[in-house]
Amino acid sequence: MDTLNTVIINGISFTLPLFIMAVGGIYSERSGITNLALEGLQGAGAFVGAIAAFIVAKQFGSGSPLTIAAALAFALLGGMAYSLLHAVLCIKFKADMVISGVVVNILAMAFTAFLTKSVNRTVFGSPSDKIDLGVLPRITVPGLSGVPVIGAFFTDVYPFVPVIIVLSVIFWFLLYKTPFGLHLRAAGDNPAAVDAAGVDVQMVRYISVIVSGALSGIAGICFAYSVSAKFSADIYMGYGYLSIAALIFGGWKIMPTLLACLIFGFARSAGYQIVQKLGLPSSYSDIVMILPYILTLLLLIVLAKNSQAPRALGEAYDKSKR
Repeated sequence: MDTLNTVIINGISFTLPLFIMAVGGIYSERSGITNLALEGLQGAGAFVGAIAAFIVAKQFGSGSPLTIAAALAFALLGGMAYSLLHAVLCIKFKADMVISGVVVNILAMAFTAFLTKSVNRTVFGSPSDKIDLGVLPRITVPGLSGVPVIGAFFTDVYPFVPVIIVLSVIFWFLLYKTPFGLHLRAAGDNPAAVDAAGVDVQMVRYISVIVSGALSGIAGICFAYSVSAKFSADIYMGYGYLSIAALIFGGWKIMPTLLACLIFGFARSAGYQIVQKLGLPSSYSDIVMILPYILTLLLLIVLAKNSQAPRALGEAYDKSKR
């Protein structure tokens, strides 16, 4: 039972940041903007959030609610600001969206690596390529945590977990229950009809990409604060693409995407537990990192052929050609 609880606890800690980033990807791609830049957006947002957390923690401590709030807020703003690069390239200049996403990712990794070293050397006097954040304190809900199996979802919970759950509900509601969500979904299927209805397609797409940046930044700082306990430019490799795989398997819908993220998260967590239970050398833990990607390939074979992408996904909209 302890092993199962550990699998659930660690699986949720990995799943939810992955999921909220995938939700951001859904917003972008349902509006018609292909977004392979999620990995770069989470790295840029997390860098800004990590700097804010490091500064605030010197005064209030790494586990302070104020430090956590500052980290989340600045990661959100950093992701939003950096997402404008992808948005402008794809919407204003009508650049190839796939190439733009790849370039944004590469630039984010190189730029955050350079800035991390520069800030550490010039501001903090430490020649390091990472920003130590410490591990967030965890919360256990009395009573509920004692329920077999289910109690694991209320045990050793990171503070960002309820934040992500609330954000997920909010953005689910916005996408499916509001006029803006209807316009967004229509912009990815028939942008000319949206334009004919008097809605600014480009503005809808700008907002959607910015939302993806905000949610990716939050995901990045959550990974840094929990899974890694530090920020460095290389700790996100693959996470953005994994979230893209999840949203594709989920058919660009939020709830099925959550299921895909849960599969990836629990596969990763269960793999680590297997390594520990078998007493294998720590180097075997690196092999566990590939389990979600193996599942990605398997799901790609089985499910991806049935996925229906938005009809106008990847197509730049030219109002003059309507």
